[in-house]
Amino acid sequence: MRNLYRLLFTTLLATATLPLAAQSLRVTGFIKDQQNDEPVPYVTIQFLKSGKGTLSDSAGHFAFLVNNFSADTLVISSVGFKTYRMAIPAGKDSLRLLVALEKAPLSEGVVVRAKTGNRGLLVWKRIVKNKPRNNRSRFDNFSYELYNKLEIDWNKFRKDKAKRIPFVKSFSFIFDNVDTTEAVPYLPVYLTETLSDYYHQKSPKRTREVIKAQKADGIENESMSKFLGGMYQNINAYDNFLPVFDKDFASPLSDNGDVYYNYRVADTQRLAGRRFYHLIFTPRHKGENAFEGDCWVDAINYGIWKITLKLPQDANVNYVEQLSMIQEFTPVADSGWFLVKDKFVADFFLVGKNTLNFKGRKTTTFRNIMYNQQYISDTLTNTGSKETVVIQANSRSYDNNFWLEHRHDPLSKTEAGIYKMIDTLTNLPRFKRLTNTLNFLATGYKNIGNYEIGPWFNWISANNLEGTRFRFDLGTNAGFSRKYYLHGYLAYGTADKRIKGKFEIYNFLHRHPRNYFHVSYKNDIDNGQNYFDEIGTDNIFTLAVRKNRVPIKFMNIEEFRLEYYNEWKNGLSALLGYTHRNFTPMQNLPSKDLFTTKQGNALNSGEISLRLRYAYLERFIENGFFRTSLGSDLPIAELRISKGISGLFKSSYDYTKLHLGISDYLKLAPYGSLYFNVYGGKIFGTLPYMILETPPGNEIYYYNKYAFNLMNRYEFITDRYAGFTIEHNIGNGLFSYFGPTRRLKWRQFWNAKGLVGGLTPENRLMNFVGGQPYSDLSNKFYLELGTGVDNIFRLLRLDLVWRVSPAHLPNTLTKGFGVFGSFRIGF
Repeated sequence: MRNLYRLLFTTLLATATLPLAAQSLRVTGFIKDQQNDEPVPYVTIQFLKSGKGTLSDSAGHFAFLVNNFSADTLVISSVGFKTYRMAIPAGKDSLRLLVALEKAPLSEGVVVRAKTGNRGLLVWKRIVKNKPRNNRSRFDNFSYELYNKLEIDWNKFRKDKAKRIPFVKSFSFIFDNVDTTEAVPYLPVYLTETLSDYYHQKSPKRTREVIKAQKADGIENESMSKFLGGMYQNINAYDNFLPVFDKDFASPLSDNGDVYYNYRVADTQRLAGRRFYHLIFTPRHKGENAFEGDCWVDAINYGIWKITLKLPQDANVNYVEQLSMIQEFTPVADSGWFLVKDKFVADFFLVGKNTLNFKGRKTTTFRNIMYNQQYISDTLTNTGSKETVVIQANSRSYDNNFWLEHRHDPLSKTEAGIYKMIDTLTNLPRFKRLTNTLNFLATGYKNIGNYEIGPWFNWISANNLEGTRFRFDLGTNAGFSRKYYLHGYLAYGTADKRIKGKFEIYNFLHRHPRNYFHVSYKNDIDNGQNYFDEIGTDNIFTLAVRKNRVPIKFMNIEEFRLEYYNEWKNGLSALLGYTHRNFTPMQNLPSKDLFTTKQGNALNSGEISLRLRYAYLERFIENGFFRTSLGSDLPIAELRISKGISGLFKSSYDYTKLHLGISDYLKLAPYGSLYFNVYGGKIFGTLPYMILETPPGNEIYYYNKYAFNLMNRYEFITDRYAGFTIEHNIGNGLFSYFGPTRRLKWRQFWNAKGLVGGLTPENRLMNFVGGQPYSDLSNKFYLELGTGVDNIFRLLRLDLVWRVSPAHLPNTLTKGFGVFGSFRIGF
C-alpha cells in the first residue's frame, strides 16, 4: 500500500509540473548603443544553458521562441560592447527587452602585427581601391533636401541633486520633461531644427544652401542660424582626415589607414540579398588622433553601408567623455553608395565627469538625392561665391503642422516638450535675470534697458602714474537702435587727478556685406591697446602679473578719428579714414620739449589712411553690432597705406607709411596646426619715435601671441622693417609616449618670432636725444624662440621663451629667458 501511495504522489507531482516544464517563452526586443541611441545590428542574443538564441537584425530588433523553457541566463554580446547578462526565471511566456549596451574598449585583445595574411587589412585595401566609385565626390554635381536636428540634453540628470542647485530649483517645472526611458536619465534642454536645399558642384567647386525653414527658439542671430544648416557640418568618412572640433583625426578609410589602425573582420552577414563584412578598427598607437569603431562593408563593391566612429578613452580632447560619429549610406543607380544619415553624439562635462554633464546630439538626414543634373549646375552658375548660404525671409514663419509634414523623422515625446519648456523659461523674469547675470560675468557686459554697461574688469586698475584708476563705460544696444551704436567711457586717477575718456558713434548702413561710418574722440593714456595686447594694462587682472624692474612708459594721446568701412561679397574690404593725434609723453619717455617743428604743433600728426584686406570665404559669428572672425580656409592679406599731411589741423609732419602682411592658419594633419604671419613695411619721412614703427613688446607675464614677449614696449623704433610669427601646435607630440603625460592630456608646441629693421640717419638724429628707452635695431635680426606645455588642467598654457638675438643692447632691460602663462579654453 505504501508503494502505491508513493507511485500516486509521484504521478500527481509530475502531472502538476508538466505544464511548467513544457512552457514556451517568446523573446523580443531592441538593442541600441547607450551613448548615441543608434541600433546595434547583428548582436548575439543567446541563453547560457540551452544555447538557444538569435542575432539582432540590421535595425537592432530581434525575436525568437524557446520551447520547454526553464530558468536560464540571457547573454547579449557584440564586438565593442560590454557583455550584458540577465537572469530569466521560469514561468514567463513572453519577454520584451530594451537593452542599451555600454561601450567597451575595442583595443583589448586586438593586436595585428603583420601586414600579410590579415583578412581585415585586405578588406581595408579594397575599400580604398573602390573609393572612386563609392565616394559621393565622384559626381559632377549633386543636390538633396537636408534636415538637421540639434539637441542639447542635461545628461546623468538626478532630480534630488538638481534641486539642490540654487538657480535650478527655482525652475522645478522642467523636471516634468526628464526622460527616464534611458539607462541614464537625461533632461532635454534645447532643440533646433533646420530644413534646407543643398547643392554641390565638383568643378569649378561651388556649394549653395538655401535654408527654407528653421525652428530655433532663442536664436535670433542670423550668423548662428547659418551654422545650424549643413554647409559647415559636412563630414565625409572617405576623407583621409576627419574634423573633431578643432582637431583632425585619421579616418579608418584613409589612403594610409594601415599606418594608424589595426583591422580585423569580426563576421559576415546577409542583408537584402547582399553580403557584408563587419570590419573592426582600433588605433595602432595609444594617444594618437585615431578612432575606434566598426563598419559594415558591401562584399561586392566594397562601399560602406554603415560606419561608427568613437573616441578612444585616451583621446586628447577636452571636456568630452564620449563621442560617436555615425554615417549610413544607401545604394544608388550606378552601384555606388550615397550618404543618407549623419549623426554626431558627444557627452560633455564642464567640471567633472559626474558634475553638470551635457549631451549634444546632431542628426542630419538626406532626401530627394539627385546627381549629375543640369539644373544643379544652373542653380550654382550665378551664385557669385564658392560658398553661399541663403536664409529665406519666411524661414521662421512655419507652424507645427508644417513641421509635422516635412521633418524627416518624428520627434519623440520629450523632444516635442522642449519647445514648450523653452518658451516658458524665456518668458520668466527670474530666468531672464539669471541669464543676464551669467552673461555679465562671462563677457563683462550687462544690458540695462536700451543701454549696456561694462566691461566690469576695466572698472578698477592701478599704475604708478594714475594711482588707482576708476573707469565706467556706457553704450547702447539694439533696443536703442539697430542702425546706430553709441559708446563712451570716463576714467579718473586718484594720483594724477585727471579725467580721461572716449566717445564714439557707429552708423551701420548695411550688415551683409557690412559697411558703416565711424567717428570717435579719445583723450587718455595709452594702456597697451595700440600694441595688440590680449590684456591691456587698463585691466584689473594685470595688477599682479607685471614684470619686475621694468619702467612703465606712459603716453597721453588725444585722438580724433573719422572712418568709412565697406565690404564686398568676394571677401575684399576697405577702410578709408582720417586720424589726427596729439601726443604728450608722460613718464619714462623723451618729453615733448625735445622736439621742435617748423610749422604746426610738436608731436601733432594728421594722416589719411587706406586699409585693404582680402579674406575670401571668411566666416563670422555676430554679436549685436560687432562680430568675431572664425578665420578663412585661405590666407588673409592686408595692405595699409597712410599719408601724413603737415599743416592740416596744425599737423607737423609729412610722411608716407606702407605696410603689407599675409597670415594663415593651416591644418597639417596628422602633425597638428600651423599659424604664420609675415609682414613688412617702410616709412618715408623724418618723424618722432611715437609716429615711427614701434614693435609690440610685452611688459607683463601673461603671454601675448601678437607681441615679442621678451621685448619691452618702446624698446626699439624703426622706419623700415620685416618680420614673421610662426606657431606650430603639434598636439600630443612627445607627451603621447609617456603614460602620465598622456593621461594628463598635455600638448606640445613651438613658436618663433623674428624682426629685422633699421632707421635712417635723419630719424636717428631726431629721436636719439639722450635718456631715451629705445634703441635702433641697426639692421640686426631680433629673434625669439619658444616652446612649452599647453592644456595643463585643460585650461592653462605655459610658455618658455628665449631671446636668441640681439642678446643685449644699451638701454635693454629684458632678460634672455622668460616664463609666461596664459589661459586657453578649447577642445
